[in-house]
Amino acid sequence: MGRPARQMKLGAFINPTGQHLAAWRHPTAQADAGVNFKHYVELVRTLEHGRFDIFFLADVLATIPRTGESMASASRIAHYVGNFEPLTLLSGLAAVTSNIGLVATVTTSYNEPYHVARKFASLDHISGGRSGWNLVTSSNADEAYNFGLEPYHQHAERYERAREFAEIVLGLWDSWDDDAFLRDKEGGLFFDPGKMRTLNHSGKHFSVRGPLNVPRSPQGAPVLVQAGSSDDGKSLAADTAEVVFTAHQKIESAQAFYADVKSRAAQRNRNPEGMKIMPGVSPIVGRTRQEAQDKYTQLQELIHSDVSIALLSRMTSYDFAQFDPDAIVPEIPSVEGLKSRSEMLVRMARQEGLTVRQLAMRIAGARGHWQLIGTSEDIADELEAWFRNGAADGFNMMPALLPETLDDIVRLLIPELQRRGLFRKEYEGTTLRENLGLLAPANGSRFATS
Repeated sequence: MGRPARQMKLGAFINPTGQHLAAWRHPTAQADAGVNFKHYVELVRTLEHGRFDIFFLADVLATIPRTGESMASASRIAHYVGNFEPLTLLSGLAAVTSNIGLVATVTTSYNEPYHVARKFASLDHISGGRSGWNLVTSSNADEAYNFGLEPYHQHAERYERAREFAEIVLGLWDSWDDDAFLRDKEGGLFFDPGKMRTLNHSGKHFSVRGPLNVPRSPQGAPVLVQAGSSDDGKSLAADTAEVVFTAHQKIESAQAFYADVKSRAAQRNRNPEGMKIMPGVSPIVGRTRQEAQDKYTQLQELIHSDVSIALLSRMTSYDFAQFDPDAIVPEIPSVEGLKSRSEMLVRMARQEGLTVRQLAMRIAGARGHWQLIGTSEDIADELEAWFRNGAADGFNMMPALLPETLDDIVRLLIPELQRRGLFRKEYEGTTLRENLGLLAPANGSRFATS
């Protein structure tokens, strides 16, 4: 019997009303979506009906306006304001789903490893083995102020801390053998001490004894996701990540990233197939090309121009409001914030000769990720080209408007991918690892060299 044909893995990156900057202003949008649990239940059930692998939530630890931003433009940006805390939400969604993975962002900059390990291990048990942690570092000064700190470390130092943080979390998740908890009422032995491992970590940034007070995860360990595309980010992904989210506009840059990160993983004696690289894509699907374009145009017309420039400044960690909006995007100095995204956006703008206003409007829909507008056949052609030509193992889809765009993806695009044999018709298993085709880590693997 031959090896099964390789198929795409699909995630859905969910903002409450959609990824488009002005989605919350659309007539069909549910403006209170960020704190409306029924809304999320409908979304995650739609995704499960479409056989998606991952329901993904990003997060920040500060509201707006951000430092240097006007209240007027800040109040028009709906994302990350008035929303649920992600792990609380995912725990609720675990009870109304059966197969889809539940992944959330938690920063290494303003948390402790033991907290993060315990929360995601708990979510894994609640969900029956479907949790994943998206590891990020934070450079937002307003987050720092909420923790009584000054703006955080330089880029390299943030990633140094993140690497140590990840090593600790992975070690804590390996605190117990699968069968360590005997719960032997007659013999009076709750767990087997010989099947427990104590971490005893002492490093530059953290000192953590362990073990974790949660049994081993149903899937061996929660899936570790990483999204940095800078050199430090790619090195961290090669060391630790099992799923990599990334942003690319062109297949050539996506192919180069894919080859680079897989090569780095192989150099670390990791199996490159044990890492799924999933670029972000925002598809707007119509039954005709004109219908799709009309949907996009309607959203673009709802954008306040000053708000799009404020978003551009956030995404590049650089104040673009100081420039003439109709001047060509200038070269800007290297930043310590969203380094890879900033470099990618400025490079794209310089290559295409975009003005500040044009670049700001361009990113309003998908935050610098790949934007596709067309019929299901048009979009499937593009996705297939990336998937078959060494640019992606799948995609993290970013619906522009919820629930409308997601409904279109599941109703129109998913059947076309299935018709081509590019995507599953049924889930392979009940855990996130099973559905992603990832192996569970062996018991004690994090302690093998200690």
